Amino acid sequence: MKLLSHPLGMLGIVLAFVLLGRVLPAWTLSLATVAASNSLIALGIVVLARTGNVSFGQGLFYAAGGYGVALIANRFGLTDAVAQVVIGAVCSGILGLIIGPLIARYTGIFFGMLTLALSMVFYGALVKTTALGGSDGFNVVRPSLFGTVFNDPREADFMLYSVSVIATGLAGIAATVYFRSELGLMSLAVRANNLRVEYLGISANRIVTINFVIASVCAGASGALSLMAQRHIDPQFAYWTTSGEFVFVAILAGYQSVAAVFVASLALELVRSFSNLYLPNTWQLVLGAFLLAVILFLPRGIGSLWTSANRKGNEPDAPAPGAAATEPAE
Repeated sequence: MKLLSHPLGMLGIVLAFVLLGRVLPAWTLSLATVAASNSLIALGIVVLARTGNVSFGQGLFYAAGGYGVALIANRFGLTDAVAQVVIGAVCSGILGLIIGPLIARYTGIFFGMLTLALSMVFYGALVKTTALGGSDGFNVVRPSLFGTVFNDPREADFMLYSVSVIATGLAGIAATVYFRSELGLMSLAVRANNLRVEYLGISANRIVTINFVIASVCAGASGALSLMAQRHIDPQFAYWTTSGEFVFVAILAGYQSVAAVFVASLALELVRSFSNLYLPNTWQLVLGAFLLAVILFLPRGIGSLWTSANRKGNEPDAPAPGAAATEPAE
């Protein structure tokens, strides 16, 4: 499985998935687009979790990116899909730069609860702001790509699928390189013992802030992709249940493999869709059983199925995002 850990191999897999979209049925394209969008924000949570902190309020940046793109698209007519992804990432990145230095002082449950509180404050503000549509939100125009508007539903779905897969794939490649960099390895040191990191003359707060900003950028880009897929935005983007779904994906994926984030997101969407289709009254029970099964039998996440660490068995089992890691992710 070296292709899943080498940047060039990952790039080839991304291009293969884009070409595969030409032969996939329409419902599969829509599901894969949602999975790619969710995996992008979950990847940011995994990046942040490497410092020992898990954010339960990524819906804040998810909604900030979506609303920023929606307002610019409706006011200035900027509908290009690539530009919207960049705008969503920039909007949330700026917000992360403001909040990051303040929240980096906290750790553990205090960090998670503070991010959740900020997200719910933003949700409440959106609900009460009539200029943004209040609780109903508002619609946005159909996205285009490099000046081309896709009126055919099949072509429009393929365009969104391609943009989502490429954006998520590039983020995954960047995360793989980052995890193996000096700063990425210092993130693991912060999670293991932040006081020792401070004794070495390295600011643990600065490392947490950097990872927090990276997670914010991923969340904003994900919000833009979801906005383009739904063509509608509302305060539900910032609600706590939305943030909880992204944390579930990060837990399912684990910290050992970047590719596992997309696999976990796709698996979660497949289970949700089929259980909702065939068991409409008990689909939540099926989804919960699936999550419990993965946590019980793959405590280090889906990525442990193909990583060398799992095959060697030289690490203790631990829950994925909160577990201490001793090696960079693949």
